[in-house]
Amino acid sequence: MADYQIAPSILSANFAKLGEEVDMVLAAGADIVHFDVMDNHYVPNLTIGPLVCEALRKHGVTAPIDVHLMVKPVDRIIPDFAKAGATYITFHPEASEHVDRTIGLIKESGCKAGLVFNPATPLDVLEYMLPKLDMVLLMSVNPGFGGQKFIPYVLDKARKVREMITAGGYNCRLEIDGGVGPANICEVAKAGVDTFVAGSAIFGAARDTDPHRYDTVVAAMRAELAKA
Repeated sequence: MADYQIAPSILSANFAKLGEEVDMVLAAGADIVHFDVMDNHYVPNLTIGPLVCEALRKHGVTAPIDVHLMVKPVDRIIPDFAKAGATYITFHPEASEHVDRTIGLIKESGCKAGLVFNPATPLDVLEYMLPKLDMVLLMSVNPGFGGQKFIPYVLDKARKVREMITAGGYNCRLEIDGGVGPANICEVAKAGVDTFVAGSAIFGAARDTDPHRYDTVVAAMRAELAKA
């Protein structure tokens, strides 16, 4: 069985109880904390910065934190997130003037590096950058907001990226973000994805009505992954 990892997106969490929410979802069996950073410039929304990442680490979160930078330009903020405790830092190639240099900056800052591709963004840059990457993140919605519907043609991109990773023998995770939940996670896994971002599917599940709500939805996702 593949090394599947579930990465709840805290964009959909209750920010008034963020530390508690993250503790609960990790206790329910999630693997990675997905951290959506939006700048109201590259995407039409404004979210959170390094201080929140640092606060989660100080709160006691030891799980990997996967920082998805939807900001432009990206280089200025990378060292701040590295210092704040990020594990992975991923960015969009079109948000960097020099993609190779930005990947180098992430690595020099002590983090794992990844590239993010929007639904309609071609994969051309992977031909050169894949050997340097620890993660490829495919957006299965257009970035900027939670709760959107999954875009099916992204599965074709996932198959293509998986072929590239396998052909090169690279140790690189393939992550997907947007509209993923128990209903479609098996199909997504069959396309070659091994890391699954889920925001509203997890944090939106029966919010504040069932203290074990996260256990239930994470278990449902694991059960579906076992079929892949």
